[in-house]
Amino acid sequence: MTTAADGTSLAHVDAVLSDVAATRSRTAKTAALATLLASARPDEVEALVGVLLGRPRQGRVGIGWRGLQTARAAASPAGAPSLTVRDLDRALERYAALGGSGSAAARSAVLAGLFTAATEPEQDLLMRVLGGEVRTGALEGVLVDAAAAAAGLPKDAVRRAVMLGGSLGGTIARALLEPDAVAGIGLAVGVPVQPMLASTAANVGDGLRVVDGPASVEHKLDGARIQVHRRGTDVRVFTRTLADVTGRVPEIVDAARALPCSDVILDGESLTLDQDGAPRPFQETMSRFGASAPRAELLAPRFFDVLHVDGRDLIDEPLRRRREELTRLAPDLLIDGAVTDDADEAARVLDEALAAGHEGVMIKDVDSPYAAGRRGKAWLKVKPVHTYDLVVLAAEWGSGRRRGWLSNLHLGALDPAGDYGEPGEFVMVGKTFKGLTDELLRWQTATFPQYETRRTQHAVFLRPELVVEIAIDGVQASSRYPGGVALRFARVKRYRDDKPPADADTIGTLRSLLRT
Repeated sequence: MTTAADGTSLAHVDAVLSDVAATRSRTAKTAALATLLASARPDEVEALVGVLLGRPRQGRVGIGWRGLQTARAAASPAGAPSLTVRDLDRALERYAALGGSGSAAARSAVLAGLFTAATEPEQDLLMRVLGGEVRTGALEGVLVDAAAAAAGLPKDAVRRAVMLGGSLGGTIARALLEPDAVAGIGLAVGVPVQPMLASTAANVGDGLRVVDGPASVEHKLDGARIQVHRRGTDVRVFTRTLADVTGRVPEIVDAARALPCSDVILDGESLTLDQDGAPRPFQETMSRFGASAPRAELLAPRFFDVLHVDGRDLIDEPLRRRREELTRLAPDLLIDGAVTDDADEAARVLDEALAAGHEGVMIKDVDSPYAAGRRGKAWLKVKPVHTYDLVVLAAEWGSGRRRGWLSNLHLGALDPAGDYGEPGEFVMVGKTFKGLTDELLRWQTATFPQYETRRTQHAVFLRPELVVEIAIDGVQASSRYPGGVALRFARVKRYRDDKPPADADTIGTLRSLLRT
């Protein structure tokens, strides 16, 4: 094993991950990861967190699955382990810095060097880390708890710091190096915050009963989530995955600069509108949102929350006060809605939202704080048709007129607690080929091999990274799938390029639809 002076060896990380994968006990997972974090060098903690999650701190840096397969196939495994976390991190730094003429060959050489220096188990680990497939139950929640244990800090304090700190690895590193500083980590204008998330209610009546009191019933827009930070004239715009897209959305920057304040953090949606002010299809919004060159279509920002204004943090304030402040700041950009505990009034807002071309409504507890990164019952989404964000696990080859196309999708729901397998894995809940246009079939057939892990004669199995919105009429109890539930009349609505797999709907949410 690599000595402490050399840093944490990949062989040691692989051994710990094997131990973590071998147990379903959250306590045991936390203890193993805490020991690993506590023994790491200060300058490698952030990189180590990236390895554990299969998300290197440099990002994906353009390494494709086929490139990994080619590099491994060309490299004979080393006879003894020698690679460290720092070696991998430095190699990725070199890889990310390469560009221009000859960069493809230079990048291939960097990958070849890594795989040549790795033993066979280390090569397996490199494939999983660089391919984003480290799915051993070492999820963010477990890792955050492990960091708290390693630093001797309360779990809630570290969890809050991670939500507000902008970087999981950086915040964990700070917790280990400066534990006394964790309590002081708060909102910082310019540092993106993990967004608060919503659960699902079947209808407005159920939603109001869950909230059990006055609720803010707001139009649910079919747009792209945005978080806008402004300090003086400097504006930054982030996506729901905290990617900085400021340069792509000058119209949102201009809108933020026009607000009557100096510093602000806003949460909302952006969407394209037609000449009458009605929302355009989601695909058009995402096409405009992702464009780096100027486009004729303009994005309209609409806000539903404010987290900070002119030196005052608001996330611990109740929603009713945050909405009052938002109404003062941006009345023309405020998402429509009403505060009520009356089901008829909530239904009126829902009808109004649908008539305006929106998805449905959000029902929010007006006394709730902003729970960054959490999905609880304080925010509930209500749509007239059940739609859920699931992950594609595999696709079967079509027959008849669909022959030669990847068609029938295997769909998975997130199992965050590990009730039906490893925490953070995806539980299959059904299949569907309904709703797939010829255009989508062609796209799937061209795209899915990029996520392939294996294939059989009839199907291609994928890394669980593609989120797809599925409409269903309900669910039914089923012994066919391990979660005990199957989708009824599932059909594809669209792919959600704006959502990571961690934000997919859970098996618990689907099971809650079962009639008791």
